Amino acid sequence: HHSSTSEPQLNFNSIDSSHIALITIYTAVFIGGVCGVIKMSFLLLKMNALSVTTTAIINLVVVHSLFLVTVPFRVYYYATKKWIFGTIFCKVVSGMLHFHMYLTFLFYMIFLVIRCLIFFQWKDKVEFYRNLHAVATSIAVWILAIVIVVPVLFCWYGKLVKAVNYIVIAVMVAIICTLLGLQVFMIRKVVKTLSGSLWSYQEFQAQLKSLFFIGILMFCFLPSHFFRIYFIQHADDKRLNSVNEICLSITAISCLDLFLFVITGSKTLRQKISGLSCC
Repeated sequence: HHSSTSEPQLNFNSIDSSHIALITIYTAVFIGGVCGVIKMSFLLLKMNALSVTTTAIINLVVVHSLFLVTVPFRVYYYATKKWIFGTIFCKVVSGMLHFHMYLTFLFYMIFLVIRCLIFFQWKDKVEFYRNLHAVATSIAVWILAIVIVVPVLFCWYGKLVKAVNYIVIAVMVAIICTLLGLQVFMIRKVVKTLSGSLWSYQEFQAQLKSLFFIGILMFCFLPSHFFRIYFIQHADDKRLNSVNEICLSITAISCLDLFLFVITGSKTLRQKISGLSCC
């Protein structure tokens, strides 16, 4: 969802410091993202395959993996300032950044909404009846995403009207703020019912995991969308291209979620933090 005047290419006319920043960000994203995908893939083998949450995380691993495949091509481009892989693949690499961002946002939303349903005891657990249902639902989500996104990338990429950008920004900000408000309410409610070291309670840890994902949404996705408001109003100012690219690269940092999630979920780390909180 670029502004109406943006090009359907990896256009980047900027100073070397911006190139260095982009190369650093994408290199860190690639290394951390690959490590997180590998580690989480092994952990998923031990998780309940019928759980809707597990299915959402599996899909998150898939969308991260698809995006990570395109990252080395971005790094090569920013390092050499040349694109040698053809126009169509250029659109794929450019569009994959947006495809990854919105699908990641969708699976985060599913994960967090399910946590809310369980917390308010509307559901004890949210599960599929059979593995086939989980697979069918995942396929349906991907088909819907592809049907919506692919035509945009290849036919209208860079030609969307400003109104569409504003609607997307407003919807995303509203959803993130709503999820944050609900999460703060749930954490306060949990804290009031617990005593002693909060880290020893599984319910408190579960709420912190949800807050962790909301934090990623706020840090990775909001800067890009807030800047886009200014960017689409001043699209003729070529000096903003480099800032826009950096804001978009921040959305890719969400690939580190699985890596950080695995680290923060380790028993040893929890024990150390618990010890520090007791001190």
